[in-house]
Amino acid sequence: MRKRILCAQMIVLCLLLTACGRGEKSNYDELTLQIRSAYLAMEHCSATVDLTADYGERVYQYTLTLDSQKDGDLVLKVVKPDEVAGVTVRVKADSTALEYDGASLETGPLDDEGLSPISAPAVFLDQACEGYIAECGMETLDDTECLRVCYRAPDGEPGTGTESTLWFNTNTYAPVRGEISSDGRCVVTCTFSEFTME
Repeated sequence: MRKRILCAQMIVLCLLLTACGRGEKSNYDELTLQIRSAYLAMEHCSATVDLTADYGERVYQYTLTLDSQKDGDLVLKVVKPDEVAGVTVRVKADSTALEYDGASLETGPLDDEGLSPISAPAVFLDQACEGYIAECGMETLDDTECLRVCYRAPDGEPGTGTESTLWFNTNTYAPVRGEISSDGRCVVTCTFSEFTME
């Protein structure tokens, strides 16, 4: 059964890859497929995430540790700012729970769909595994060659609705940077470090 599901996902992925280069065969298709396959096969990952949430009139910055188990919880622990250090957020398929002595990390939704800053790392991992690939190309970030992949709704137009963009290290497939935009405005930026995947 699991092989059938993986096979179906790979067929869908092949169809999605036609979105890279606007329907033309691009040089990035194979790399995009390899990265998608690595994330689908991943059993566990961990990272440090520097996250910025931009509400326009105010900006919040966090440093989090991330630990994710396949078919399990994604656990985020706040390292900074000091006022909420130690807050642990457990993201499940159907809920998100804060665990701490009365401290709150809730900063409100960033868009009309209820996106919150703390859900951003989970969104990025989900997109890496199953997001609709709208665009891809190569970019260099801080001397690291990266594959840039933009995810949006299959019928979505650039700059409308919610879009996620991830930059993957082309050698390790680790995420380097992630951005989430709402109607063309970047509302979440994440920088990943110390990323490991098994």
